[in-house]
Amino acid sequence: MRTNWSNKIEFVLACLGYAVGLGNLWRFPYMCYNSGGGAFLIPYYIMMFVCSIPLLLMELAVGQFTQRGPVGAMARLCPLFKGAGLATVVISFLFCSYYNVVIAWALYYMFASFQSQIPWASCNNTWNTATCHDASAAERHAGQERHHAIRGVLLITGGIEEIGSMRWPIFLTLLLAWILVYFSLWKSVKSSGKVWVNAAAQNFNSVGIAFGSMIAFASYNKVNNRSIMLDTMVICCLNSATSILAGIIVFATLGNIAHELQSKIEDVVTAGPGLVFVIYPKALAGMPVPQLWAFLFFFMLLCLGLDSQFATLEVVITTLQDAYGKWIKAYLKRHEVLVLLMCFVSFVLGLPHVMQGGMFVFQLMDYYVAGISLMFLAFFEVIAVTWVYGTERLSRDYAAMTGARPLVYFQVCWRFLAPFLILAIWIFSLIDYERPSYDGYHYPEWGIRLGWFLASLSYPADTVVRRGRAVPGHRQHPVAGELPVRRHRLMNAIQPDPTLYTKPDPEYFNEGLELESGAASKADLVTVASTRGDGFPSAPPTAV
Repeated sequence: MRTNWSNKIEFVLACLGYAVGLGNLWRFPYMCYNSGGGAFLIPYYIMMFVCSIPLLLMELAVGQFTQRGPVGAMARLCPLFKGAGLATVVISFLFCSYYNVVIAWALYYMFASFQSQIPWASCNNTWNTATCHDASAAERHAGQERHHAIRGVLLITGGIEEIGSMRWPIFLTLLLAWILVYFSLWKSVKSSGKVWVNAAAQNFNSVGIAFGSMIAFASYNKVNNRSIMLDTMVICCLNSATSILAGIIVFATLGNIAHELQSKIEDVVTAGPGLVFVIYPKALAGMPVPQLWAFLFFFMLLCLGLDSQFATLEVVITTLQDAYGKWIKAYLKRHEVLVLLMCFVSFVLGLPHVMQGGMFVFQLMDYYVAGISLMFLAFFEVIAVTWVYGTERLSRDYAAMTGARPLVYFQVCWRFLAPFLILAIWIFSLIDYERPSYDGYHYPEWGIRLGWFLASLSYPADTVVRRGRAVPGHRQHPVAGELPVRRHRLMNAIQPDPTLYTKPDPEYFNEGLELESGAASKADLVTVASTRGDGFPSAPPTAV
């Protein structure tokens, strides 16, 4: 029996906690600045209303209807594209292995803020070098935070070729971060053209499209939950509002710093973690009682990061439970052991990021895992659900759960606008591909190949195809002249799992579908729900 959320607020807050994360604080402001400033908001909101909102609605509906995580959901809707669901799990697993490193950095800074003088506010530290003093007073004041981030926290090397030694303070905070994740999950879920590329990437990264987390979360809803549309709008709108608010704060801070230094904003702006661990500490150091504000800020980062990390790891755990539930129960015995095992493996995979050259590894993974692969997976997810399974089937499933069909606008977005726009943007991103760099450092050729290897890890999973269900009376390996058997197998591979409808939950069918279909009994409703109007019955039209 699948557990459910205790109440509606619990589900919405979990989704918001996942959607509103560290990317809102650093990815959105930098992309906005780097893509034309206020002009970036035009493609951003177009992508939000054409892709993010419709696709989030689709993922919530799929998860709630199938009562499965991303792999199980795709296997039940369209076995041919089961690999699309598996690919999202691979990406989520890779993502959570390095995302927790950011939380480790936040913990380090948070503990450092308890000192009588925050260490990034002066050059009187044991790890400081002469370069911290080789500047004018104003320039030194601006450079101390950067010096602290590079020398005091990371002891960063010259490149990915020089991986260096382990940074034991960050090692300990990474261990603490995974301990926090474990005790939060151990009791399961209940406890130009490039401007368009950036706009799409920001929407997908922030809301979490194609990562599988929203499907996993929705699978714990009761199947007759009627507020899918409201949940979708609340999550997307609050997530967008948070990004805009973060952008206003960031640009106000950058403007103030540029004014103090009498320089241009482009001279002080930075991307990625540098925005959080260099620019923000600069602003905090100039405030009254900087220790208090620094603690509150990095504690906020901790909370934002942990919420997103919970959701990402939950995708992997939910998938393993759906696929190997009996084996887990037989050998691992308890859910807590499974969570402990996954946290330990992810912790080990994150160790290269806490080496002296770990920042270069982190930037490489973030560029290829969270960027290059995401559009590819989103495209095949949309194709699997809205073209192969069918928009009409999905609309009927939505009506069965909520009592009303989705708006025609969403059906058009599902079937036409979203997939074609995603495909066009993905192709353009490959054409406009630029090699990653970090702070003037350019990765060697083997580093680029490593990045493409990381990006391609999800592609083999995306090609996994389950063999079609065998046709009675035919051999499993047909000889020449038995093409009808192959055709039957292909037809079976693009049809939903028959068990998806033959044993409906007693509370599944709402009066909304009854009014729409005119059915007089629950037995008739099963027949109506299993006949999808596109020539492929998803289940035998028999009464239960």
